[in-house]
Amino acid sequence: MSSLNLLFFVLIFTALPHPFVSKLEGIDVLLDRLDSKRVNSSVQESAAKAVLQRLLPTHVNSFQFKIVSKDVCGGSSCFLIDNYKRTSQNEPEITIKGTTAVEITSGLHWYIKYWCGAHVSWEKTGGFQIVSVPKPGSLPHVTDGGVKIQRPVPWNYYQNVVTSSYSYVWWEWERWEKEIDWMALQGINLPLAFNGQEAIWQKVFMNFNVTMEDLNDFFSGPAFLAWARMGNLHGWGGPLAQNWLNQQLVLQKKIVSRMLELGMTPVLPSFAGNVPAALKKIFPSANITRLGDWNTVDRNPRWCCTYLLDPTDPLFVEIGEAFIKQQILEYGDVTDIYNCDTFNENTPPTNDTNYISSLGAAVYKAMSEGDKDAVWLMQGWLFYSDSAFWKPPQMKALLHSVPLGKMIVLDLFAEVKPIWRTSSQFYGAPYVWCMLHNFGGNIEIYGILDSIASGPVDARVSENSTMVGVGMCMEGIEQNPVVYELMSEMAFRNEKVQVLEWLKTYAHRRYGKAVPEVEATWEILYHTVYNCTDGIADHNTDFIVKFPDWDPSLLSGSAISKRDQMHALHALPGPRRFLSEENSDMPQAHLWYSNQELIKGLKLFLNAGNALAGCATYRYDLVDITRQALSKLANQVYMDAVIAFQHKDASAFNIHSQKFLQLIKDIDELLASNDNFLLGTWLESAKKLATNPSEMIQYEYNARTQVTMWYDTNITTQSKLHDYANKFWSGLLVDYYLPRASTYFDYMSKSLREKSEFQVDRWRQQWVFISISWQSNWKTGTKNYPIRAKGDSIAIAKVLYDKYFGQQLIK
Repeated sequence: MSSLNLLFFVLIFTALPHPFVSKLEGIDVLLDRLDSKRVNSSVQESAAKAVLQRLLPTHVNSFQFKIVSKDVCGGSSCFLIDNYKRTSQNEPEITIKGTTAVEITSGLHWYIKYWCGAHVSWEKTGGFQIVSVPKPGSLPHVTDGGVKIQRPVPWNYYQNVVTSSYSYVWWEWERWEKEIDWMALQGINLPLAFNGQEAIWQKVFMNFNVTMEDLNDFFSGPAFLAWARMGNLHGWGGPLAQNWLNQQLVLQKKIVSRMLELGMTPVLPSFAGNVPAALKKIFPSANITRLGDWNTVDRNPRWCCTYLLDPTDPLFVEIGEAFIKQQILEYGDVTDIYNCDTFNENTPPTNDTNYISSLGAAVYKAMSEGDKDAVWLMQGWLFYSDSAFWKPPQMKALLHSVPLGKMIVLDLFAEVKPIWRTSSQFYGAPYVWCMLHNFGGNIEIYGILDSIASGPVDARVSENSTMVGVGMCMEGIEQNPVVYELMSEMAFRNEKVQVLEWLKTYAHRRYGKAVPEVEATWEILYHTVYNCTDGIADHNTDFIVKFPDWDPSLLSGSAISKRDQMHALHALPGPRRFLSEENSDMPQAHLWYSNQELIKGLKLFLNAGNALAGCATYRYDLVDITRQALSKLANQVYMDAVIAFQHKDASAFNIHSQKFLQLIKDIDELLASNDNFLLGTWLESAKKLATNPSEMIQYEYNARTQVTMWYDTNITTQSKLHDYANKFWSGLLVDYYLPRASTYFDYMSKSLREKSEFQVDRWRQQWVFISISWQSNWKTGTKNYPIRAKGDSIAIAKVLYDKYFGQQLIK
């Protein structure tokens, strides 16, 4: 056995899980009932084999897959890997057994990772590294007696209710099939399945005499459906074409069918009370109220202030039941678990606990009338985002409003703000320990690997634990693959992971070979970008992609002096949260590590280029690390420009502002050299779904708007959600972020030349104009952005390193 395989062997057996024993009323019954809904063993085995065919087509005959009962696994879910007892060269080499197809594919992934040194990640984060898998007939043997890995908790949950808008919105079946394969290999067995629900709602609401014209005002455009579903907005980016409704329902049926074939339990949506405005006229006696504003500029009724049917109204149960039954009619009796987030960023009208309890009971009744065995899955985000309202009495009232075991809570942000610790294990309700990690699909190297490697274990073994699963609830995917690989493994880990040792094997797998400079780089990454312990939710606030909106002339002289004193400290190593945390008047960009340390890691990583030049995963990571280092440098350069402006030093201001603009251009060129950082991919996938020219215009507008202003503006005021979904994509930098920054600096320069005040209102008007012009580019002739990379990432990264960090690489 090689030293690498020996290390894999040690990692596996030091983390061998024990069976999960349910201590919660109803959970065992639920698990048995869900097991009874699964498709038969032969279908699941064929589905697992198809995953293998798509992953390793040359090795289809090298593996034998078999479904086994939970009795083989001590009553819980598991997979078993063993050597096949071959009698001829034509027979399989490795047998993988599992209680479902997901367990089998998890076992396949575990085997090719820890015996073959392979790596699986999203295509947009470098894709697969399977060159290291030996050819058929030469696969490594496992130890005599085989390997058995049991889940310590039954569920591995996946998705956030907004991931469908930030990441999946423009996907067709080809991309969805790849995602479900990835999910199966990662061991995900409880995925959200939210596509196509507008087509279901269309059928349900029309049975309540709501017209399609009414629904045009109710449904949003494709890129904003997640927030229309939650009742945050209506109509924005819409209306939805009938073609879209039909396409998405067909797609959803394929998605659900594949999930079932692989032994997954899809989580379907349920009724949260959000209704079309017309329903108030159709049912004038119903208790329908208009909610308050959610992030519009001036309470524009075209988009804001949606209508909520009170859960205690009899009509609520009637509509909720109809929706569940319509889903069962469309998909079959495929699940008992339904998501509902009635109170997501919508505060109840009173904190009276009796009222809150009645609301929860009514929501659950609507589900159970449609499916007598329904279980309510609720995102626990409200307990964090609106903690001022959700005090212990209110939390208990909601959590105890349904029978124990009939509500499962997602502890959504547990890697940073675990609610289970401060709520006595959700006051007895079962919960899933979830990693949120990403907001808005932003691109930033960030994570808390130590928390991921230990948090689920701490929660599970804590006194009176009610934890029943782990989960990944990111708002956007296809970034930071190391974070998601480690989090996925925690579904099968009974003990904490020693992260540094794990990272050594990860780096070897990801690039297909051990390179000392790469190992050293990953140790630096572990101690810097992947060691964020400041408790701040990491939206990417780098100034290039979230440009500060403020009047720099308002900064006081004392604050300028403090900022000058701190400026000399920027190059020094050491942790700090913000570039200018000593003064809240200054713009703040999240910085939780020393960028100088990251630059050292970048130099090491670049020096590995000759050994890994042909490796797609290396090239992706090189672009990402270089982008991160340059972006943090740009934050500092921006502040240099502000200081020069404050000192009325026009020459210095010109130098620093031009350097900032040049950094945008250079980063854009870097990103253009890799297929995975292109704006064109996002826009073209949107246009591809259109069936006519008007849909193409609408879908492109949705796609452009989401990643820039996001929501409504007026002539003088930018959206409150601007840059929430910012992206480091080539094309977006030079055609949107660059003219925005350039315009801002022009107004600063004018102020210096004319010795006048900075015209902040005029600047904001120009920003809105730039945004509207870019979002609506189709009016003057749409620019087609590249969907294929150009340039050599390694060569460009070396040039930029030398240009900005001033050290020659080792040749």
